[in-house]
Amino acid sequence: MLPVDEQMRIITSGAAKIVPEADLKKKLERGVPLNIKLGVDPTSPDLHLGHAVPLRKMRQFQDLGHRVTLIIGNGTATIGDPSGKNSTRPQLTQEEVEANAATYVAQAMKILDPEKTTIVHNGDWMFPMGLAELLSIASKFTVARILERDDFTKRYQSQTPIALHEFLYPIMQAYDSVKIEADVEMGGNDQLFNLLAGRELMEKMGMEPQIALTMPLLEGTDGTRKMSKSYGNYIGLTDEPADMFGKTMSIPDEMIGKYYRLASSLSPEEVDKIDAALADGSANPYELKRALGRDLVTTYHSAEAAVAAEAEFDQVHKNREMPSDIAEVAVEIVVNDEGLVYLPAVLQAAGLAPSAGQARRDIDGGGVKLDGEAVAPKAYNVDPAALKPGTVLQVGKRHFARLA
Repeated sequence: MLPVDEQMRIITSGAAKIVPEADLKKKLERGVPLNIKLGVDPTSPDLHLGHAVPLRKMRQFQDLGHRVTLIIGNGTATIGDPSGKNSTRPQLTQEEVEANAATYVAQAMKILDPEKTTIVHNGDWMFPMGLAELLSIASKFTVARILERDDFTKRYQSQTPIALHEFLYPIMQAYDSVKIEADVEMGGNDQLFNLLAGRELMEKMGMEPQIALTMPLLEGTDGTRKMSKSYGNYIGLTDEPADMFGKTMSIPDEMIGKYYRLASSLSPEEVDKIDAALADGSANPYELKRALGRDLVTTYHSAEAAVAAEAEFDQVHKNREMPSDIAEVAVEIVVNDEGLVYLPAVLQAAGLAPSAGQARRDIDGGGVKLDGEAVAPKAYNVDPAALKPGTVLQVGKRHFARLA
C-alpha cells in the first residue's frame, strides 16, 4: 500500500466531506485493507455520469488495495429513499428492483474492479427480520433525531405528509453498515444524514463506527442543474459512443475541471495539472473536452469506439457532413385535408423527439433540418414531397434518421 499521506491525498481529491477525517487516517495507519461500502437502490435501469461519481471514488480505494462492498438495496428500495424528496417515493416491486439491479451491476463493473468487489443484497437480512429484531434496532434512534433530516423537517413544517415507513429508511441503511462491518460508507451530499446514522448505530452496537465520505453532485451538460434525465442534461453510461462524445463536447468550459475530477479515469495528479493549466490560461478548453470525450467513451465502450466517435463528431460538426451510419426508420406519412404532413408527428415517430410538443419547440428553435435544410419556425406542416424515402431528418447537432 502507498504511504498514508499519499492515500489521504488521493481519497480526499474531489470529496465533499469526510466525517471525521482524522479517524479515516487512523484506520489507514493500521495498514489493513478497509471495507468500503456503497449502497444503491436500483430505482432506474440506466445510470449516468452523476451516478458514477461515487463509483469512481470507490475504484480509487480499490486501486489503493482496499475492499469494496456494493449493497444492492432490494430491501431498502421497497421503502423508498426519502433523501431530498418533498413527497413519499413510490415503492418498487421486487421484480422491478431485480431487473434494474442486473443492469446497474453490469454498468458499475465498467468502473469497479470485479475481482475486488463484493456484491450483496440487503433483502437477505431485511426480509427474514422479525419484529423483535426490528424494534431493537429502531430503539437506538429517537424521533427527534430522525426529524433532524432536512427533508423530513421541511415536510413536517409544511404539513406535507410523511409516511411512517419512511422513518425506517435511514435506520435500515445504517443497519447495512452493521451487517457488513463497514469502515467507510460512500454517498452523495444528500446522503450525509444516512451515513452518519450508520456511524451512530455501529457505535451504539459496540462496533467501531464507519467514516462517512460524501461526493459532490455533478452538474449536467447545461452546467447549472444537477445531472438528471428529467432535465435532459445527462450523459448516460449506455449512450452510444457518438452521443457520449458529442454531449461531452457541449459541456461549458467552466465545468471541464470538475468533470475531469469526478468523471474521468485520470489520476488526481493529472487532474491537478489540468486545473493549473485552466487557471493560468495555458490550456485549450476545446482540446481538453475532446480528450475527456475520448476518455469517457473508452471507459464505457472501447478505445476503438472512442476513435470512431471523435471522427464522427468531426465529420458532422467540423466538416459539416452527414454521419456515415444514419439509421433508417419506417414512418407512416399521413397527409391531412390540406395536402400537407404534420412534421412534429413524423419526428416523434422517427424517435427524434419524445413528443410532438417537443418537436414543435425544436422546429421553432431552428434545430430541425430536412436533408440539411433548416425548417422555418412555426412551419409544422410540410409538403409530402419533402418527406420522400431517403430523406434525412435531423434534430439538433447529433440526432439523425433516414426515412425508409
